[in-house]
Amino acid sequence: VGIDIHQDKLPIERTLGIQWCIQTDAFQFKITPKDRPLTRRGVLSTLSSVYDPLGFIAPFVLVGKQILQEMCRNQTDWDSPLPENLRPRWRCWREDLEKLGSLEIKRCLKPENFGDVVVAELHHFSDASTIGYGQCSYLRLIDDKRQVHCSLVMAKSRVTPLKQVTVPRLELTAALVSVKVSSQLLEELEISNVVEWFWTDSTVVLGYIANDSRRFHVFVANRLQQIRDRTEPYQWNYISSAENPTDIASRGITAAELRNRKEWFRGPNFL
Repeated sequence: VGIDIHQDKLPIERTLGIQWCIQTDAFQFKITPKDRPLTRRGVLSTLSSVYDPLGFIAPFVLVGKQILQEMCRNQTDWDSPLPENLRPRWRCWREDLEKLGSLEIKRCLKPENFGDVVVAELHHFSDASTIGYGQCSYLRLIDDKRQVHCSLVMAKSRVTPLKQVTVPRLELTAALVSVKVSSQLLEELEISNVVEWFWTDSTVVLGYIANDSRRFHVFVANRLQQIRDRTEPYQWNYISSAENPTDIASRGITAAELRNRKEWFRGPNFL
């Protein structure tokens, strides 16, 4: 059956594992979780059903990952019942999945009626806490009329390792994730003459990157080498924790809170 694009309501397609509403040209998340047993296996199955390759809802998914990690830390068997102290948190997170249905993320990185792009910048932010670490990257465009548009391109959020790692080392690991995402975006976006900037709220990490004389332990040295191979120290900047949009990617957030965090999808105000 043919579709009249001027009169008919356009369908919702699936692309990259998420829904694409052709009518509004926006990505959506319509997730109806199946009934799974309240076990470690059931929790993993529900988490795996949330496919978010670009990390738009990474801060929300992190909360579910933290619950699964808590079960791993307690060495809960795969088919043993979910511990009582985790059941309320898991039920809340699972019910929150359906609230993501009202979330829409514009697919196009260049808005309608935007002029010719004269400046293209990628801004990468990273952050870490005792429970998680992550990064988010924004494409900032400036047109020939000096209009500015900024949008989230990609994000990642990970739980901290079960083996305890200091926060400065986690901050450095998050910074390295930003560098790796940078390489991927430069290859995939195919935008010429992109200027890149990296942001962290860790003065320790900035000190690591700027230091040319001191020798570091293997953990720090290996990560620093990868960062220095792909970036220059002048590209790294400090941002306060209050302004850092990645703060929620390292701590987690509910679906309702994520919908209201406009800065997560469009970047901090100073951009």
